[in-house]
Formats: sequence, C-alpha cells, structure tokens
Amino acid sequence: MRFLLTCLLLTLAFVPRVAAAQTVETPAEALTRDAAEYAKLFAVPQEEAERRLTALEASVPVTDEIEARYRDRIAGISIQHRPDFRINVYLTGGDPVPDETLQLGGMTVPVAFRTGARASRDRVIWAVTWHQAQIRAMFTRPPAMGLDPRTGELVVLITSGEAKSGVEQWRAKVEAVAGVPVSIRVVDHVDVNLSAPPLGGARLEGTSPDDGKRYLCTSGFAVTDGTRYGIATAAHCLDQMSFIAPDHSEVPLDFVGQWGWGYHDVQIGTVPGPLAGLFYADTARTIERPVTGSRTRDQTRAGDFVCHRGERTGYSCAVVELTDFAPAGDLCGGACLPTWVTVSGPTCKGGDSGSPVFSGTIALGILKGATYRPDGSCAFYFYMSVDYLPQPWSLVLGATPTLPGVQPPLPPVAPPEIGARGQP
Repeated sequence: MRFLLTCLLLTLAFVPRVAAAQTVETPAEALTRDAAEYAKLFAVPQEEAERRLTALEASVPVTDEIEARYRDRIAGISIQHRPDFRINVYLTGGDPVPDETLQLGGMTVPVAFRTGARASRDRVIWAVTWHQAQIRAMFTRPPAMGLDPRTGELVVLITSGEAKSGVEQWRAKVEAVAGVPVSIRVVDHVDVNLSAPPLGGARLEGTSPDDGKRYLCTSGFAVTDGTRYGIATAAHCLDQMSFIAPDHSEVPLDFVGQWGWGYHDVQIGTVPGPLAGLFYADTARTIERPVTGSRTRDQTRAGDFVCHRGERTGYSCAVVELTDFAPAGDLCGGACLPTWVTVSGPTCKGGDSGSPVFSGTIALGILKGATYRPDGSCAFYFYMSVDYLPQPWSLVLGATPTLPGVQPPLPPVAPPEIGARGQP
C-alpha cells in the first residue's frame, strides 16, 4: 500500500513516469518552449528568442559582479527588450562609467551605464523597511510600494480616489517621510492572495473546516529536509490539502507547517517516499521539467523573462517588473516586507497560489498573490523567492527520485534581515 501511495503521488506531481503520455523535458527543450513564448511577446524569430534567453541566464553572474563592483552606487539593474536587447545599469553620482559589451549565449549584449540616480537601491529598500508604517498611515488604504530599478525611485501605488488631492502633493509628502526619490503611480487595484474556491504545477484541493467548502491551490516544487520529502505551496492555502490525481482520486499531504509572515508565504506537506525535482510546465500537465538549479531574489532583474504554471491559468510567461515589492494591505499577517517579486500580467487567477515560477529548468519562486484592476483583469502577480524556503527545507534536484542522503538538495538562502543589503 505504501509503495502504491508513493507512486500515485509521484505520478500526480513531480515524478509521473508511469504514464506514457508524460514527457520530461531536457533543459534544451525547456528553453525552446519558453523561447516560443518570448518570440510571441517581443515579435522576434524563434532563434533570436533562444539566443536572448540563453544570454539572460548567462548574464546572471555578470550582473552579480557589476552590482558588487558598484555596490555603493547601484540604484538598479534591468533588462531591456525593446527597441534593442541590452542590460541597463543605473548608478548614483555623476562620475561616468563607460559602456561595455558582453559575449553571452552566442550574441553580443550591450551593457549601458547611466548615472545621476538620487538614491541607491539600499537606501530605497531601507526607506521602505523603516518608514513603511508611516507611509501606510498617510493613506486611507495602505498602498503597495517598491523600488523601480529602472529609475532608482520608490514607487508608491495609490488609487484614483487618493489621487484627487493631487499626485504631486502626495509625492512631496511621501518623499519628505522616506527621504528618497518617490514616484506616485495611480492604479485602481486590489491586491489579493490567489487561493480560490476550489482548484496547483499540480492540483491541490482541501475542505475548509470553517465553511465546509472545497478550495483550490497549486503545488510548487519538491522539497526535502534531508530525511523527509514533501511539496511546497502557499501558506494561505488550507493546511490539509490533497493531490487530485488524473483519475480524480485524492492523495492527502501530511501537513508539516506554514510560514506566512512578512516575507514568507509557504507551507509544506510531506509524502511517504522520496520525490524527484520535477514540476509540470504545460497547461495540460503532460510535460514535466527537472529542477536543475535556482536563482535568488538578488540575482533577479527587472525585465527577466519568467514563466509559471498555475492550475487555473496553465502555462504562461511574462517579464519581471519589480524585485523589491511590498504588496498593499495586510497580506502578510500584517504589512509585507519589500521582498516580493512582481511579474506583469495578464495571466493570473485565484487557484494559482503556490504554483511554481521558473525560467527553463531554474526555480525562482512560489506564487503568492496578484493585483487586479477594477474590471477583474490581472495587472501583475507576485511571488516569494525560493531563497525563503524555511530552513532546513530546500529544493530537490533532478528527474529521478532520490533516497534520503543520496543526493544533496540545493541549500536554502538565509532569511532576510534588516540591513542585509547595506545601510543608507
């Protein structure tokens, strides 16, 4: 019975090797699939899209080095896709830095340095960390806020109702409190977690003890603490969830715990056997990808092209907007820290909570919530970086189930601390 249960779990979520229809993509095949989405979004040939995505992945250590080199001056690093493909670096101060060219993924990638930013990234993040409560108290509805790495400004998203008293007045008021350059954007929106009435890469369902209704989420990545194996999803999903197999049978997860404050939105449920590091990467759940690595939030740039697979919306790809975002309201057991990453819409719906966010076979995060416009359309979604998996849990690698102790998992990154990025 234990063997049968384990096989069923693996078949449903991460190691579905028994069904003939299942396909495990190689990293090259994953690149091709994602590049097709990039080609449609940016109207470039498939070959160009593949070169660009290859260059993007190869550029991660390069931008890490640039950030370290200009640590005291960095206001932001972003990826530009139109009218040409390049990396933009925005620096404080007036001392010029010559542009560079890089050979990445078989193509030449320009790196353009712009100077004159009024505040560094560290100063803006510190401003949000220390003055968030004051800024939130200024508005009728606590606003979302974050760093725009394309301008080096603190972006505050307010409603049109708040804006009636004057956008420039609000900018001056917030800037006086924060002590950094501020940009006010008027966006009528509602930030919500994406759990939904019932419906995760795989489908998760559970019955709420409060109202007796069925609720839906999406499973994220396979994780391990070195002895146990489990599935990570969003903390705001129900504690007791089950996989819904293709034949509609249910396999319950053994709830370990949930972490849902400040910078966390993750829960873990275990299964009685080892898991492979596989996740669904297509809408129909017939194609799986192995996790071959991860990318930290610090390594993620505005303009990065990423994908996710949610139970309600299927497989879709878009670009990262902000990498230091604090959602509006009290979605994190109170105010959220500026540690969330936003990705542009239009694809997000309730039930996608907990779903994997990835680039090729690189794990990036676990989807938390989304911002909706008044007409119900998705403005953007936001996710928790896999950096913040609770210790000692970490990602499992590879397409083959491994026994405890046989294959070391990816180590987790230490949780964020105030001042971790430096002081203003």
